Amino acid sequence: MTMEDFLRADEDAFGTPKPGDIVDGTVVRVDADEVLVDIGAKAEGVISGKELGYRGEEPPLAPGDTIKVFVLQPENEEGNVVLSLRKARAETTWLTAAEKQESGEVMEAEVREQNKGGLIVNVLGLRGFLPSSQVGRAAAGNLDSLVSQRIPVKILEVNRKRNRLIVSQKAAEDEDRARRREDLFSRIQVGSTVSGVVSGLTSYGAFVDIGGADGLIHISELSWDRVNKVSDVLQVGDRVDVKVIKLDPDQNRISLSLRQLQQDPWERFVETVPVGSIVTGTVTKTKKYGAFLQVMPGIEGLLHISELSWDHVDRTEDVLKVGEEVQVKVIAIDTVRRRVSLSLKQIASH
Repeated sequence: MTMEDFLRADEDAFGTPKPGDIVDGTVVRVDADEVLVDIGAKAEGVISGKELGYRGEEPPLAPGDTIKVFVLQPENEEGNVVLSLRKARAETTWLTAAEKQESGEVMEAEVREQNKGGLIVNVLGLRGFLPSSQVGRAAAGNLDSLVSQRIPVKILEVNRKRNRLIVSQKAAEDEDRARRREDLFSRIQVGSTVSGVVSGLTSYGAFVDIGGADGLIHISELSWDRVNKVSDVLQVGDRVDVKVIKLDPDQNRISLSLRQLQQDPWERFVETVPVGSIVTGTVTKTKKYGAFLQVMPGIEGLLHISELSWDHVDRTEDVLKVGEEVQVKVIAIDTVRRRVSLSLKQIASH
């Protein structure tokens, strides 16, 4: 073996570090201006005391401490490996961030400030960016309200070369919501009564957040009374108790009812208004074949055109107008089809 081969083998045995390597080391000595670290190389490594910033203060390291260090220079003028503790911590944090991105873990971020495109956050000690498009639903229109707050986020992008770290609050909320939705579907069943908060209104019903998922109260399930506008019954933010009437886990759909927690007015009507009773009704609409009258909240009866008068009637509107109150006689109750037949002429003289 030549001397050159011997030296090369000696270097390989000690594992000559390269610039940019992050290696494990053990603190050997802490001096006023430097820290000596054994990294398993031919020569000990040195960390500048200036980098650690402990002049006049208690040193942050002590002999025997195991640390990770970043190789700045394989060999200085004294033959030592120049190391950085601060850079090792930063690089290790970037590696951790990349691992968190790959695993999809939800993390906590501190919102530092707002800028034109979104929010600047602190994640794992790194400066990250939360685009306005990735802000959660609750604060989407008011980013300033999140400044100084701690919020859950998921890391979307890690680019160490460009010092670029992009996070999303929306993705974290979606994951949490998916977990709570799965838990919700495992707990509730058709017939359950649950509490929730009205989260949105549409022309066909109201969405209610019941803790993990939004359920829909169709407009027909809002009340036993006829409902023309959803906003006449509910407003966003209202807290309500609702009954679960249908579950579809595959489509993540939950159908809810508000009216089924109220007494069915049909039962009350049948119990209190027998055939032959005289009741007061309000005309709700007129048709060619007659008029519909509300005779009790949630109960409408049909006054057929032939029962308007003993005289011949060509048009319902010639006798009744919408909104008019009249006394009528209950002449038939169909409990199966839930229909009430009324007569105006049978309480009038011929």
